[in-house]
Amino acid sequence: MSKAVITTITDAEFETEVLKAEQPVLVYFWASWCGPCQLMPPVINSAASKYSDRLKIVKMEIDPNPLTVNQCKVEGVPALRLFQGDKLLESTEGVISKEKLLELLDKHLSSQ
Repeated sequence: MSKAVITTITDAEFETEVLKAEQPVLVYFWASWCGPCQLMPPVINSAASKYSDRLKIVKMEIDPNPLTVNQCKVEGVPALRLFQGDKLLESTEGVISKEKLLELLDKHLSSQ
């Protein structure tokens, strides 16, 4: 199993890293003060491992990045947004299981 890289980005990098990316990008929004966010890293890491060849995953802390949080309409954390270019494919808020995340990603990535 390959070790997938999950990049931490900021408002300044969002357009380049997400909207102009070649492959689909899963953005994980989180906050240091968010208890439920502590449950998500194993879920995100499993998706990163499974889809490392066709999905880019980035993390964004919400407090220092209000522009992207507003642009992506994040109202609660943890939150996930799946983009293909500048198109939003999926949007979730709250903790989701590994199975639910993989099912959501399979729907969009199985043909790639």
